[in-house]
Amino acid sequence: MQLTGSEIVVECLKEQGVDTVFGYPGGTILNIYDALYKHSDEIRHILTSHEQGAAHAADGYARATGKVGVCMATSGPGATNLVTGIATAYMDSVPVVAITANVTLPMLGKDSFQEVDIAGVTMPITKHGYIVKNVEELADTIRRAFTIARSGRPGPVLVDITKDVTAAVCEYAPKPVEECGRTYRCTEEELNQVVEYIRSAEKPYIYLGGGAVISDACEEVAAFAELIDAPVCDTLMGKGAFDGRSDRYTGMIGMHGTKTSNLGVSQCDLLIALGARFSDRVIGNPKKFAENAKIIHIDIDAAEINKNIRADASLVGDVKLLLQELNRRLEKQQHSEWMGTIADLKSKYPLKYDDSQLSCPYVIETIDKVTRGEALITTDVGQHQMWAAQYYRYTRPRTFLSSGGLGTMGYGLGACIGAQLGQPDKLCINIAGDGCFRMNMNELATASRYNIPIIQVVINNHVLGMVRQWQTLFYGKRYSQTILSDKVDFCKVAEGLGCEAIRVTRKEEVQPAIEKAIALKAPVLIECIIPEDDKVFPMVPAGAPIAEVFDGDDL
Repeated sequence: MQLTGSEIVVECLKEQGVDTVFGYPGGTILNIYDALYKHSDEIRHILTSHEQGAAHAADGYARATGKVGVCMATSGPGATNLVTGIATAYMDSVPVVAITANVTLPMLGKDSFQEVDIAGVTMPITKHGYIVKNVEELADTIRRAFTIARSGRPGPVLVDITKDVTAAVCEYAPKPVEECGRTYRCTEEELNQVVEYIRSAEKPYIYLGGGAVISDACEEVAAFAELIDAPVCDTLMGKGAFDGRSDRYTGMIGMHGTKTSNLGVSQCDLLIALGARFSDRVIGNPKKFAENAKIIHIDIDAAEINKNIRADASLVGDVKLLLQELNRRLEKQQHSEWMGTIADLKSKYPLKYDDSQLSCPYVIETIDKVTRGEALITTDVGQHQMWAAQYYRYTRPRTFLSSGGLGTMGYGLGACIGAQLGQPDKLCINIAGDGCFRMNMNELATASRYNIPIIQVVINNHVLGMVRQWQTLFYGKRYSQTILSDKVDFCKVAEGLGCEAIRVTRKEEVQPAIEKAIALKAPVLIECIIPEDDKVFPMVPAGAPIAEVFDGDDL
């Protein structure tokens, strides 16, 4: 059948099973928006308050569902406003397809009004990028974009389409979606070496990254941990890949990881990394990281092997498949003495905070209690992010969404909106600091426009908390540009944007506020006022060995 380019875009989205897109219209993309208007009963479009919010919403939708998220923007500033969201998705391996429109083909390269080479701009932060200049190539390009975004190590793909292509007509024929099968590329010898290392270990430790979540390997991870009788730690991205309430779980590893995880990994004789990339925030000083251990690295991306830490053995492929293979080959191990050592560390070094006053850890623990650990939590970036990782006990994958690699302030609210629309039966709560919330709080208008029942918790300490913490510990308390004691009233802002608002100043007000927000089934902001000098502990100084982890008592 003969269709215009914009109709082909919509048909390809339907073909790929897309039910929701996030975006903001403009001149060059008008033809596509006109086609969306005609198919509004099949594809829901969410008009965000800013293009960055659209990119974060598509990212949150993708992380929460495992499907490809889709965002759209017009040329020039519309497209460049997507960039931070695209980079966020790239750093955390999130499958997103960003569709932009550009000026007409004759106007390309002439500094035309709102012309930007967005494919060039985003080249370093996408798995692939296209600019479509011929309508005959449009359908197959969009199909390839979706395949690339979700295959292997997922990531964002950009498709930029010139405006004349969106108006041109050509023959369109639907095609079935290309399946992306799970694979691994390792030899029998490599598998046998890994099995032998595991069999001979006396003090094994499992270290989980985001790849364990992406591959839906939580059942295999649980079986593997039982089989080899090992403790389990995770990264920020690995939250929910292993039950946070399990006795084997020792908490997060790295800069704000638990003392148990950091000391345990430093003492182990075998570290098994599953879908992790040995980030600098995890390993600290690479020369001192797990220096007593052999290291097994299992990851779908061959480029990650030996990039940051030299592995003694490695397997390249899907974590779920490779764990299934290892679980078949291994017999039950017993490491009672080692597990006893870990239990002693957990007993000696529990997470703790000052419970004499209202604090973020208390708020997080109360949310965990009220929701019974079943909420979907998104966060922004900073102290509140670390507290949310430490004090909420995640038991399932895809229930903790946060910007790990890029550390994007302003990520959480858009992501929470996307997650709620992708998982409408979930209670979705965004935890933000006051500094982060200022950046994209206009997306509350998006939540109120569509009555999306998210809960926005603002942890307000009137400072840029994490930066202030570093200034306190390492910069002689010179608080350069980190004090936010101004006249902004977040509750009035939320009400002005069409949301309910609750302010909390005392511990006893926290639980009633959360219960009320849940009962309202509408977008609600809860502002919690906490002291300006609360700190996230434990902590490892940048570049120090993770065994040098310290907390407030050590100071």
